[in-house]
Amino acid sequence: MIFNSTQFIIFFPIVVLVYYTLPNKVRYIWLLAASYYFYMSWNPIYILLLFSCTVITYAAGLILEKLQNINSRKLCLAACLMINLCILGFFKYFNFAVININRILSAVHIGQVTWEHNIILPVGISFYTLQALGYLIDVYRGDIYAEKNFFRYALFISFFPQLVAGPIERSKNLLVQLYTAKKFDWENFRRGFVLMLWGFFLKVVIADRAAVIVNTVYGNPDEYKGFLVMAATFFFAIQIYCDFYGYSVIARGAAYFFGIKLTDNFNAPYFSQSVKEFWRRWHISLSGWFRDYLYIPLGGNRKGALRRRINLLIVFTVSGLWHGASMAFVVWGFLNGAYQIAGEFIRELRSTLYTYKDSFGARLTKRLATFVLVCIAWVFFRAGQLSSAVDMFRSMVQFDLISMFNGAIYGLGVSKEYLNVLLTAIFVLGYIDFQKYKGTDAVSAVLKQKWYLRIVIETGLLFTILLFGCYGVEYDTSEFIYFQF
Repeated sequence: MIFNSTQFIIFFPIVVLVYYTLPNKVRYIWLLAASYYFYMSWNPIYILLLFSCTVITYAAGLILEKLQNINSRKLCLAACLMINLCILGFFKYFNFAVININRILSAVHIGQVTWEHNIILPVGISFYTLQALGYLIDVYRGDIYAEKNFFRYALFISFFPQLVAGPIERSKNLLVQLYTAKKFDWENFRRGFVLMLWGFFLKVVIADRAAVIVNTVYGNPDEYKGFLVMAATFFFAIQIYCDFYGYSVIARGAAYFFGIKLTDNFNAPYFSQSVKEFWRRWHISLSGWFRDYLYIPLGGNRKGALRRRINLLIVFTVSGLWHGASMAFVVWGFLNGAYQIAGEFIRELRSTLYTYKDSFGARLTKRLATFVLVCIAWVFFRAGQLSSAVDMFRSMVQFDLISMFNGAIYGLGVSKEYLNVLLTAIFVLGYIDFQKYKGTDAVSAVLKQKWYLRIVIETGLLFTILLFGCYGVEYDTSEFIYFQF
């Protein structure tokens, strides 16, 4: 079941209606049942993995809280981490491991490993595994209590709005909120509704329409050169942002209907003035997870500049591997870490050579440079394979000035009219994100308006979604990109 489907449009109101008709004491049980049904709508058998992860980490949390001996606690934590990471590794990386082992064996002329089974990656396994392990580490550190109620803990792991693509919630945020059933609050409904509208706009009006251009070019790298490849890369940067951000916003909006506040996972990342800032604003919950549970345990910035930079490269390389079982994702992660290290050297050199002035031109230059660097890295992410990424770069540098002006971009699967709709929607997104970058929340601004202005804005947004999104002529329902991770 995906958010942009008829099934969800029917499912969600029913869940909300029943939730507020039930007694407070059993509402979380209803949400748990709804969450499991939501997940099982993809493939019922994989609910066993979600349940196993829940049981193992729940039991380990209780054991950790009772153990007094530090070595026993470390052993318990390590064992639980290993079990869950092995399960994740099998489903996500086994095929990848076999392919690379066979390459090595082939290079030394040794018989290859035979593996004819295709392991399908269960939806959301990377997200709920990290969320469960984060809880366990928090219990080990004494940052939070071990949850005694199994069903409440199971809901924390499986809460359906953010189950399959985040945000990756901390126990100190989501688990605590699940402890008390929320009363009906019309303000939460209003905010949730506006958030969901905005999320659907991002997904079905921008992301899915940009995907047509991206898929056309990246699916045929030999047919397109220069400007068209650059344009497709630009639209992929927009696509993946609006696709993932759209999911996160819809998830936040849906959670508001139950009085639950999820983490805001994005904060105008494309207005960042450095790659370091970009990663403070992009996929905030994942960046925070790797910072607190990997970067800091590795030593963080406590052991000198060299060690800090090595730790940074390790974290971003692991982050790349988390995103996908391919060397292209590893390079993507490593490149983002290397960008930040290079940025440090540039800042040190700049401060040595001259006094830096933070002018408008300087800020604009840094934003453009950051966006270009991020887009270069996105090529590896979208291509999925190193050889495909190399092909895209090769096509990109074969610059053809004529293609910028002869209307060739209209031959990428989107008509002139719908391309204009897409560009207009991107402009709207840019304006709203810039306001957010400066500290103004668009949703709060809408909710402060007079009732008739709110109706005009919400109706206009809904009309745009229906006309140019899910009921548009060129629309094709698609899953969210991050479902594959």
